[in-house]
Amino acid sequence: MNLKITSEIGAALGAFLHGGKGPSHSAIGRVFQQSGYGEADPGPENANKEHRVLAVSTQAVKKPTNSRKLVELLLDELRLSGAFDSEYKQDPVSKRDVVNLSNAFSHIGWGLSSDGRLESSIYINLETGGRDALLEQLDRLRRNIDDPAAILGGAKDLLESISKFVLEENNRLPSAKLDFPAYYAQATELLGMRPKDIDASTPGGKQAREIFQAAQTTALNLNELRNLQGTGHGRTLPTGVTVETARFVIRTGTHVAELMLSTHDRMMAR
Repeated sequence: MNLKITSEIGAALGAFLHGGKGPSHSAIGRVFQQSGYGEADPGPENANKEHRVLAVSTQAVKKPTNSRKLVELLLDELRLSGAFDSEYKQDPVSKRDVVNLSNAFSHIGWGLSSDGRLESSIYINLETGGRDALLEQLDRLRRNIDDPAAILGGAKDLLESISKFVLEENNRLPSAKLDFPAYYAQATELLGMRPKDIDASTPGGKQAREIFQAAQTTALNLNELRNLQGTGHGRTLPTGVTVETARFVIRTGTHVAELMLSTHDRMMAR
């Protein structure tokens, strides 16, 4: 998933080098070259390290194609220089720099781990957020599928949370914890979305039944794909799944989520 750098992020990154702190001039020069923004670098003979970062970041705002690479390489150098060590963050000024950078990332849907690594913050608390959280996650999934491996679990979690939401609003949520297929099966039964609920003898019924079968297959396969990722694979896709296939599955999963919510709204006379 690409990251479109902002001027706020550029300023926050530059602050880590204020007064000559942080990586060397040569180190940040290599970052600029490797990320494809070398031409925007005024060089150490014309600017201090903070101003060099600001100049290159300004160019990255205009041409964000490689902005994620720029940010990640800068973070690599900052980590190597100790910018995210516990001792460093004990200093009030340094702690402020970390907080400012984290806030700058959060404004564009990204996060900063405690050790200074970029991470997607696409996930939200679906269990306690109610309907608004479900809609927000649905919208985020629609907008952020450049890195399907990172959000495959988010798509599965959304469908599971919608299933629980539908059951709870109808006073049918089981007291015992179930797995995803069980929640989904009970919710789709309540919504009349099971393939066998469709009368195939009516005009279009056969086609509608096949469509609901496809929706069910997508939901269950999405869950299985997420399980195949495991917890130790760094959110990589299973080897037999291409990025294009994963994107298609996630897109289809969001359509299933929307179908469940809209069907629920109709049943609840909303």
